[in-house]
Amino acid sequence: MSRIKEFNLPDLGEGLTEGEILAWLVKVGDVIELNQPIVEVETAKAAVEIPAKWAGQVQAIFHPEGSTVEVGTPIIAIDTDPGAGPIEASTTGAPAAALPTPSAASLAAVEVAPTEGAVEPGLIGGPAPGGRTAVLVGYGPRNTAAKRRPRKGDTPVPAQAAAPVAPVAPASPAPVVTAPSNGHGPAGGPVLAKPPVRKLAKDLGVDLATLTGSGPLGSITREDVQRAASGTTAAAEPLAVSAPATVAASFGADREQRIPVKGVRKLTAENMSRSAFTAPHVTEFLTVDVTRAMKALDRLRNRREWRDVRVSPLLLVAKAVLLAVKRHPMVNSTWAGDEIVVKDYVNLGIAAATERGLIVPNIKDAGRLSLRELADAMTDLVQTAKAGKTSPSDMSGGTLTITNVGVFGVDTGTPILPPGESAILAFGAVREMPWVHKGKVRPRQVTTLGLSFDHRIIDGELGSKFLRDIGEFLADPEAALLAWT
Repeated sequence: MSRIKEFNLPDLGEGLTEGEILAWLVKVGDVIELNQPIVEVETAKAAVEIPAKWAGQVQAIFHPEGSTVEVGTPIIAIDTDPGAGPIEASTTGAPAAALPTPSAASLAAVEVAPTEGAVEPGLIGGPAPGGRTAVLVGYGPRNTAAKRRPRKGDTPVPAQAAAPVAPVAPASPAPVVTAPSNGHGPAGGPVLAKPPVRKLAKDLGVDLATLTGSGPLGSITREDVQRAASGTTAAAEPLAVSAPATVAASFGADREQRIPVKGVRKLTAENMSRSAFTAPHVTEFLTVDVTRAMKALDRLRNRREWRDVRVSPLLLVAKAVLLAVKRHPMVNSTWAGDEIVVKDYVNLGIAAATERGLIVPNIKDAGRLSLRELADAMTDLVQTAKAGKTSPSDMSGGTLTITNVGVFGVDTGTPILPPGESAILAFGAVREMPWVHKGKVRPRQVTTLGLSFDHRIIDGELGSKFLRDIGEFLADPEAALLAWT
């Protein structure tokens, strides 16, 4: 039985199909223990540390940091018996000879460097963290797809001709001869320049064939063209006192940023698109005087047993939603095609903005919790989300969600339902505003609520009553508690 075992990327839950390698926690040659975390992987829902299935010594790491790998693809090779002596190897003693033959899935999951331009970080042949060259240890790059096709006009460069060539200039088999502007560079070879650079050169009257490129593979950059243009102007008008040159408008691919859609962003896009075009959304708004609620929070903070508890207006909103669900249980349900599933438990989702994007972890069976327990659960949820440690299970099974857009200074919004849920509440900023109170206009603490709901399940009457009850609790939480509990 082989000592070398390949560890495949596991399914981390919820039917995930791929993950991005964020960081390797071990390196080739390290001795590891059973269940020791070896890699941090970002899935569509969370960043997760994966433990080792075997103890042993790391022999190969098949995918660099930043790679997106499909579930079931080998990511690391481990020698499970390093004390048994050298691995069977060739006469050179190279241990790689004993590594398993790479599977087709592992090779297919590797991104290959583009055929033109600089090699991007993380791709085969490109820079990787620590200054390494990103070639898969033990596997190596694919020999066919990773090669660059020869360009038209390229010819082999004799070894003796390489010495006199300047470091930034492309190699040439013959002495450089200035050629007329015919779209080709020295020795009749093609000029390497992107279309926007060619357009800029044409606008400024610069002959690309006379320039030596400073870009990747000797390509000509915008700076090369602008430098040549400014030099030409200075030579033609040595006595003129010139104003700053007006740079021609430039727009195109070289001034665009392309962000891969993956991980949390990819999952969010899929869920929101599916929800928006599946569930018929209706959104209602309610503006509420929450001055009494804010005073109640202040009194709560001053109580000895609450002084170390994080108390925020969102806590009262969550409590209001949970009490309103008890009064209107149909709001906490799911459309299941030929039936409606009404749930007696509330897995309360709290939308959280993190560095990885928007995630919605939920508090399981939140209705069973006291106000103090709810406050502690919300604090743990937010801290875990900000640390990027929310697990996939914490983001699964939500039944009703609150999104606190007020933290961004926004009054309210029209939130989109998370898939499988029938209602979501947007809680806006609490502002001091003029308000008619006891027949007089006074400054009061005011907020606006926005409730989106699935009109297949919740009609206008039910949605309005549910939103009204939330508003009544926030307007006078003490009276609502006495009346409803």
